[in-house]
Amino acid sequence: MKNLSTILSALAFVGVLVLFGLHFSGNKSSVKTSDNSTSATTTKTSASRIAFINIDTFEANYTLLKNKKEEFKKRQAAMEAELQRSAQQMQNDYVALQRKAQAQTLSEAESQAAQKRLAQMQQSIETRKQSMEEQFMKDQEAFNNNLHDQLDSFLNEYNKTNHYDFILSYSRSNPVIMYGDKGLNITQDVLKGMNERAGSATK
Repeated sequence: MKNLSTILSALAFVGVLVLFGLHFSGNKSSVKTSDNSTSATTTKTSASRIAFINIDTFEANYTLLKNKKEEFKKRQAAMEAELQRSAQQMQNDYVALQRKAQAQTLSEAESQAAQKRLAQMQQSIETRKQSMEEQFMKDQEAFNNNLHDQLDSFLNEYNKTNHYDFILSYSRSNPVIMYGDKGLNITQDVLKGMNERAGSATK
């Protein structure tokens, strides 16, 4: 079974660029000169407004994400425990069968029936394992998609008043930004808003 860090690696999806559409606003100004000169028109292009989110900080402090990670961790432990119990039961049955065979207390028909039952148990465990893993991955993907939608929704609302051209992401393990002025870091604003939104949704 994949370990939790591998299974949850998709939660790093928030490390991709979140773009709100690059646009340049231009101001045209006409300047009148002295006699015998023509009017000149110049175009000024304002610098793009850029901000970034520290994904490491976001993942460590976004309450909904932290709670979901813990939930997935407990769920994985429960899955592993269930499979371990089933595997141990099959092992116990196999050992018991071996003892009876050595003691020659089993008929050929009983031996064949016992072996068939063990094979069915093994198949059942493998099927159950695959089923749980597939459902686990589906649930994790659904959470990721929902988180992505929530973040997109929040940033669109957030940007209505802040008017950034770019909102980038930063993660130490996979840096999109090699350097960022701390004044451009909007992580705390995003965390505060997202945590408040998540809290309101659960009430």
